Amino acid sequence: MNDSLKRCGLIINGQAVRTPIAIASMAGVVDASYVLARKDHIGAAFIGGYSIDEKTIAASREMAAEGRTEFLYDDPVAALQEQVDALRESGVVIGLNLRGSTPESYTAIASAIGNGVIYEIDAHCRQPAMIAAGCGEALLNEPHRLAETIRALKTLDVTVSVKIRAGVAPDDRHLARLLWRAGADIIHVDLMDFGHSRLRQIRNACPLVLIANNSITSFDRAMEMFSHGADMVSLARRSDERTLAGLDAAIQRKEEETGWYNAPKQLCRGGDVRALTFCCLPVKHCPLIPFLERIGLSKEEYMHIKTEAVKGTPLEKGKITCFQSLAWCCKSSSPCMLREVALQREAGITTREYMQEKRRLSERIMERVYDAVPDDDAD
Repeated sequence: MNDSLKRCGLIINGQAVRTPIAIASMAGVVDASYVLARKDHIGAAFIGGYSIDEKTIAASREMAAEGRTEFLYDDPVAALQEQVDALRESGVVIGLNLRGSTPESYTAIASAIGNGVIYEIDAHCRQPAMIAAGCGEALLNEPHRLAETIRALKTLDVTVSVKIRAGVAPDDRHLARLLWRAGADIIHVDLMDFGHSRLRQIRNACPLVLIANNSITSFDRAMEMFSHGADMVSLARRSDERTLAGLDAAIQRKEEETGWYNAPKQLCRGGDVRALTFCCLPVKHCPLIPFLERIGLSKEEYMHIKTEAVKGTPLEKGKITCFQSLAWCCKSSSPCMLREVALQREAGITTREYMQEKRRLSERIMERVYDAVPDDDAD
């Protein structure tokens, strides 16, 4: 296991992510040279946005004539291939943020460039010229077209991200489910002014990799996103080297201290579905029982999932704890003498290793929860 995988436990497009920080696309700004200047402090980068067909290239030229910065070229395949080649040895997971008017526009690019990059559908741009060309936010108002594009790309066996703006679609939870069922791998969400509560709703609606975006320039802000469902955070205008380096160092310290950089808050404190890893048996009146009802999981199924998932792991130990197994114990940030004694005397692991085991348990729980997601939404 390499250091990146040990640190984040996150693999995207077959590549271990070295740090859960990404650079978000900014048209006319974020290209290969921009990324290479910052590669030591990021794990992923979405270059672009790049217009890729006649309609969107015309929209880019119109926007550039009005004073916006745009990437302009005559041959999108040649331009994008040059960018991808420049980043091949960067160690950064690379995504292409693309603006196209039809599914065929996206598949033409993916067929030419191959599966070494993530293809990010730009359903985020709100410039009138781009919306008139049928992309950007237009896709959020016609989600069936967005799903068609995802499905078309997935026929080429490539990794698909969708960049969205929260609050444009009638219900972001419904949208997240649609993207997931269409085959998307990543949702990259500009949270606007909605904050972590909207992020938690999206996390509770689907199991996709979530990248949180918009004004996440401090460690506290990043931790707020991580503890409510984000796998990564992304920066755009503030993606200067100093800000990125500070975030990277602080997140690394957090992981080294706790063992789980994006551990959720406990469910009773507003945590997302991953927080089930910290919940006890459903024997008292607390947020656990109504949450299980909302996600369509019975008490018996919940208990069975956790009991089976910890078999043969250190979390199976803990006879002196409240429910005779560390499977039912809370987050390490909550003081518990019985848990700490059980870790030392029975499980033989450190508190940091305990949190790493809890992370693995959360992943097993998520696999089972999203095996058959109900039609109604989770909060």
